[in-house]
Amino acid sequence: MAKAKTNANIGFEKELWDAACVLWGHIPAAEYRKVIIGLIFLRYISSAFDKRYNELVEEGDGFEDDRDAYTMENIFFVPEEARWSTIASAAHTPEIGTVIDNAMRAIEAENKKLKNVLPKNYASPDLDKRVLGDVVDIFTNKIKMEDAEHSEDLLGRTYEYCIAQFAEKEGASGGEFYTPSSVVKTLVEILKPFENCRVYDPCCGSGGMFVQSSKFIEAHNGKRGAISVYGQEANADTWKMAQMNMAIRGIDADFGPYQADTFTNDLHPTLKADFILANPPFNYHPWNQEKLLDDVRWKFGIPPAGNANYAWIQHMIHHLAPNGKIGLVLANGALSTQSSGEGEIRRKIIEADLVEGIIAMPTQLFYSVTIPVTLWFITKNKKQKGKTLFIDARKMGHMVDRKHRDFDDKPGGDIEKLAKTFTEFQEGTLEVVKGFCAVADIEDIAKQDYILTPGRYVGIEEQEDDGEPFEEKMKRLTSELSGMFEKSHELEEEIRKKLGAIGYEF
Repeated sequence: MAKAKTNANIGFEKELWDAACVLWGHIPAAEYRKVIIGLIFLRYISSAFDKRYNELVEEGDGFEDDRDAYTMENIFFVPEEARWSTIASAAHTPEIGTVIDNAMRAIEAENKKLKNVLPKNYASPDLDKRVLGDVVDIFTNKIKMEDAEHSEDLLGRTYEYCIAQFAEKEGASGGEFYTPSSVVKTLVEILKPFENCRVYDPCCGSGGMFVQSSKFIEAHNGKRGAISVYGQEANADTWKMAQMNMAIRGIDADFGPYQADTFTNDLHPTLKADFILANPPFNYHPWNQEKLLDDVRWKFGIPPAGNANYAWIQHMIHHLAPNGKIGLVLANGALSTQSSGEGEIRRKIIEADLVEGIIAMPTQLFYSVTIPVTLWFITKNKKQKGKTLFIDARKMGHMVDRKHRDFDDKPGGDIEKLAKTFTEFQEGTLEVVKGFCAVADIEDIAKQDYILTPGRYVGIEEQEDDGEPFEEKMKRLTSELSGMFEKSHELEEEIRKKLGAIGYEF
């Protein structure tokens, strides 16, 4: 049975792994990911299409074959030869690979932005058609997407799951990961992108930031396509996924004509964005610093060649509109590093009054890495001049399984609490909570050597007095500790005897 979908999982990991096991040994890992992503894409758009199709048939007005009846609801119109029913019916025929490739071509013909983007490797003689048919069966019978239109970055999350599983199986590092839905939602709920704004992600991956931004605007009585989306991505496969992600949601996006490195080939050189949301590669290097020493983007100092964190930050500040806001994810090291001039760059950014807030996040939010991260909020023309909000959210969230933590996104839950704290700070009504949130001015931060670790500012959570007098508590605790020591000596002696009985002394 598939696990229930939460922000921390995609709901059908076991079924994906079943498909992996069927394919295992028949094709290389890299090809496997393309096979799976293509099938997820087809299954996804067909599920949303079928749901809308059935609604239109029920309405009885004869619009079930009208393309506009789908696109007006931001649902991708799927040509008949690309619908999952067509693919499923051909699963156990020798032509299944050709049927899937033709489905991809039909979709590209339907949407010009997807030209040469979709995978068309299913008819390859290297892919066993019996095996492919078995995988199609798994997608037909086990992977359910009735709520496909409500899913977030499903393609990116699936791709990451594949990477993580193969890395674990092959004893290698996956090297790629996607921003958890909880993190994206937190960024968006705090930044609150509005209608007719320009949203930019300079390392956009599969486009998850844009999906959530669009959903936020739609939820607040705007239109899903009412933002101008700009992005850039260096990985060819991921760039294609971003194009697919936008197309199936009716979001018009400019990701440039091809994949490209943001530092050496900025595809949006004149862009000034209202909102920038990003999860840049952590501690990325080398990033071609030596070719960019005189770059106009390094207003606060040349970032070191061995770490691109402050290159990403300055690139984003450079692309920010006069009242623009940035929400980005960084590894914790960026908060306090002093090496290779990074501390000096951070000082200048703080003294320019750009850092509006810092949130320390809990571990285990990501699919395939456990590294703790921090959310940075950088804002031009801040409401609270000269002040920065610090939040320690490391204890927030709940474990949904042994490896994954999730934030509650329901009303009154974790994400709303963080967004509300930010709003109250901006409005000047925030009540400081020791151990959770604090406000510091630039002078306070200077006293901490311009280190931005939230724990330095929020302090330790106040413990409720249990009413037990100190002397009595110490007497009780030392008595308990003495008993534990006594028990440990007994256990040590017992272990010695047992080892001695089999000829081992120590």
